[in-house]
Amino acid sequence: MPTPKNFTNSPISNGKIDVIEMKRRSKPEKNNIDCLASSSFKNIALTDDTENINDQDNSDNDTTFVENEFVELPPLTGRDPHGHSNVARPEPALVLLFQVLFPFIIAGLGMVFAGLVFDQVQHWSFYKEVPQALILVPALLGLKGNLEMTLASRLSTQSNIGKLDSLQEAYSIIIANIALIQAQAIVVTFLATASAMALSWIPRGQLDWEHATLLGASAVSTASFASLALSLVMIAVIMTAKRWDINPDNVATPIAASLGDLTTLTILSVFGSVFLSAHRTQHWLNMFIILLFIFILPICIAIASRDSSARQVLRYGWSPIIFSMMISSSGGFVLERAVMNFQQMPLYQPVMNGVGGNLTAVAASKLSTFYHQCSTIGTLPFDWTIKRFYSFSRAFFSSDEDSRSARVFLLLCVPGHIFFNWVISSLHVHTGQYVQGSLFTALYLSAALAQVMILLYICQWLVPLMWIWKQNPDNAAIPYLTALGDLLGTAFLYAAFCLLNVLKPEDLINHSSSSQQQNQQEHQQQHQKSALELMSIPPIFSNNSVITSTNNSIDF
Repeated sequence: MPTPKNFTNSPISNGKIDVIEMKRRSKPEKNNIDCLASSSFKNIALTDDTENINDQDNSDNDTTFVENEFVELPPLTGRDPHGHSNVARPEPALVLLFQVLFPFIIAGLGMVFAGLVFDQVQHWSFYKEVPQALILVPALLGLKGNLEMTLASRLSTQSNIGKLDSLQEAYSIIIANIALIQAQAIVVTFLATASAMALSWIPRGQLDWEHATLLGASAVSTASFASLALSLVMIAVIMTAKRWDINPDNVATPIAASLGDLTTLTILSVFGSVFLSAHRTQHWLNMFIILLFIFILPICIAIASRDSSARQVLRYGWSPIIFSMMISSSGGFVLERAVMNFQQMPLYQPVMNGVGGNLTAVAASKLSTFYHQCSTIGTLPFDWTIKRFYSFSRAFFSSDEDSRSARVFLLLCVPGHIFFNWVISSLHVHTGQYVQGSLFTALYLSAALAQVMILLYICQWLVPLMWIWKQNPDNAAIPYLTALGDLLGTAFLYAAFCLLNVLKPEDLINHSSSSQQQNQQEHQQQHQKSALELMSIPPIFSNNSVITSTNNSIDF
């Protein structure tokens, strides 16, 4: 039997376990053995004294096997002799479904309300006078999602591998990560503002520096305040999940997504309106805000550098955030054009983008935890290669754990979107600004399914690819996936609206216009009724009153 590449220098050779060498291994090597033991291997013969590894060797944490014997081990090809996936601590599909369901609904409702807020604030003077803000919205929402979900994924992984068990170590990790998020938010927000202004300059050929400073001050203030608030919420969620023995990978990222869009959009609209009013009389305010955060930036970097994992992110974790911001900005450019043609689209855009990015972030977080538990960074477990993850059928129709998770997420996608669209329609039933009809529902669900399937497929080979490249998927994979979710979601939703406009335009126009016409007719009838009441003379006047034209008075 050939020796697996990943275990050349390990006690596993030629399909056997050298027990004496295994006993010399330290605790980090035991994690790999725990990962193997959690699989469904049936050919590993352990004695009665060694079946429960966790109850033995508390002093040195060594693994005890039968002395001087070799035990046959099946080929490490990713499957056991029974054809099952060799995933550490496999999670039943029903457990995953029920743990993800509640946070998923909460996240979706948060995105629904974010869409409602966006539908209202798009008419505010801030977005009318500074149209570049519309380009900035997807980039800023995507940035917040990236930062908070990578924070949730990092802390979830730290929790699952026991790094948060010590109160002192947990405090150090948490403070460093809060400072790290602040530094990333400040830097990338300035870049997002510059990108939004550049995308606005391309078609217009001119650049408004007053709008640039206004947008920069509003965006960086929003990113900083929202990051601090959401980071504290994420820490509380992860620590609570750990206490109640719930996998934080399943609950932390959806809650981060649910709160991120609504909080960020609200704060941006409020700060933007305040700074817009202030800069008309106090031109120095916007520049002062920008300089203040430039001064805060090195302080945050110094605090974050105290933790080794945060220091690694500061050194090597910028490219995923920056490139994902550029991808999200492209989605914002599409959104700016789409809103000009379809006023109803802001209602559905946060839900479309958020659900796909949310589910994919959960999948990426779970995969990252698996690789941290079962292998060392740079090598895939079980002698896997990256080509294994190119198969579309393996990604969705195999018995592997990531494939089972993908099927659960696809199962949540369709009824979730139907429920969220029903909520949107119910909240807008009196305004007529929503879109309804079987054709729109079919187009919308097709776009949502296509988005989620593409993202899940990319996730399943992007995470191991990052692992092979020695990049932590918690920091590198999620930003790309959520940014792609923003771009694909906005583009597919725009395509659905365009197809609906071609195939059945009355669903877009007549429903909204008829409701508005009905409201206008009701207002006109009320005005006419009020005018008639004022102009008419009551019957008692006509019978018992005398109108005197000389003094314009009424005598009874």
